[in-house]
Amino acid sequence: MVKVEFFFDLSSPWTRLAFHNIAPIIAETGAAIHWRPFLVGGVFNAVNQAVYASRTEAAAPRLRKSFEWLREWAELAGLPMNFPSPHHPLKSVAAMRFCCALEADQAQLHRFAAQAFHAYFADQRNLDDVACLIAVADECGLPGAAIAARAQSDEVKAALRANTDEAIARGAFGSPTIFVDDKHMYFGNDQLPLVRQRIEKQQRGG
Repeated sequence: MVKVEFFFDLSSPWTRLAFHNIAPIIAETGAAIHWRPFLVGGVFNAVNQAVYASRTEAAAPRLRKSFEWLREWAELAGLPMNFPSPHHPLKSVAAMRFCCALEADQAQLHRFAAQAFHAYFADQRNLDDVACLIAVADECGLPGAAIAARAQSDEVKAALRANTDEAIARGAFGSPTIFVDDKHMYFGNDQLPLVRQRIEKQQRGG
């Protein structure tokens, strides 16, 4: 079975789209997907600091067009996208520790991440607030307070650092970063057709 790894950070609007849009690809190809929480700020600091310059006033015209295109992509996907929100940009450390605390149970992680993406990008809730994260978890039937406690453990903090370091070592420079069968890397929502093509190639023998 072809393996897909989806490295993601809840703060990224393009990741919110890709998280949704990859689902039919996985369902239709029968590939196995593994959700990998990481900290995109750590990636930027290590290998892609130019991203910060791209958010300055000098880049405002490009940003305005990007937000316009983002809304069109969201409309195409049938997703609400109220972005940027008053809480943009998120630091996302607390949110991604929540995700790492759930990584061992992929179904629970997917459920929480889907709810958290909606909370931030549809309802403009503050995912940097631990109380909000607890509420989001509770809303999708998960024990929010228990996850919050586990998210503060040294084990989970180390897991998030390890996932981030692994993504950097494998060539990641942003979120989402998607690997097919370990070595074929793709970036962003717009490359999902290439992800599908690669999965199908691997299924035919590479």
